[in-house]
Amino acid sequence: MDRYERILVIHRSLKAARYPVPIRRLMDETGCSRATLYRDIAFLRDALGAPIESEGEGAIRYHAEEGEKFELPGLWLSSDELHALLAAHQLLDRTGPGVLSSALAPLKGRIEALLAQQAGGKRWPVERVRVIASGVRRMDEHAFRTVATTVLERRRLEFDYLARSTNERTHRIVSPQRLTHYRDNWYLDAFDHEREGLRSFALDRIGAARQRDEAAVDLPEAELDRHLASSYGIFSGPPKAWATIVFSAKAARWVADERWHSKQQGRFLPDGRYELKLPYSNSKELLMDVLRYGADAEVIEPPALRQQARTLLQLALSAYER
Repeated sequence: MDRYERILVIHRSLKAARYPVPIRRLMDETGCSRATLYRDIAFLRDALGAPIESEGEGAIRYHAEEGEKFELPGLWLSSDELHALLAAHQLLDRTGPGVLSSALAPLKGRIEALLAQQAGGKRWPVERVRVIASGVRRMDEHAFRTVATTVLERRRLEFDYLARSTNERTHRIVSPQRLTHYRDNWYLDAFDHEREGLRSFALDRIGAARQRDEAAVDLPEAELDRHLASSYGIFSGPPKAWATIVFSAKAARWVADERWHSKQQGRFLPDGRYELKLPYSNSKELLMDVLRYGADAEVIEPPALRQQARTLLQLALSAYER
């Protein structure tokens, strides 16, 4: 642990302590000798202005009132936090390539400057942190900026929408509620004023976006969660049924560690297979995820969902029988 990080450990320990902190404990936390620790304490007190008070020979503390207000100057991060920031840097670099690049450039620049400053001239091997996006769809940068602005400034939004499922173009006026990043793509959760209900829109299908002067209607968080997070998938809606899927013993090793839904129920069966139960509204996205396991997944209930899975598998098989 270098001096920079030792000072951060000492500061955080003193800030969190309700009673004087023993010197021995600080030596254990920083992994340094008593002489080194006293030099770090002197630097923290004399150079950085920390309100350190001695409690006899064996402990120190921050002054009760001044300690509450004191913070280290600038931004101090531990090694773990710096490494997490490095990973976040790579995530920002790859979230929505081409679309968010200009919007995130100032933030990325600050992160890079901070990394350079705290690395002491050392080059961080950023290429060793990989963030691989899958199925990212191209999106209009102006649409993203407009949508994000209306979400944060709580203004109504007007736009043209080309639905992917029907290829129908409609004109919408909505009150934005949430901006959601889901499976490497962006969605807008909003209250549609003409249809008088909550809807989710893929940002890559939004065009001619324009902010309106009217204030957005704010829906309660509980209502948003009930409608948007109560069932499986991004276009969920209130749950209509519970699905039961059984996975083979081989697939169970993966599925048991996966989080499909916040209210899912899972258990291992006596023969090693894994049973997963979860609520759903729209079966399309759920079946897409189940069928990616192929023969290692079987839909048990409800009967209508099981029949849908059977039909999709039969159609897939028929494509190979020509």
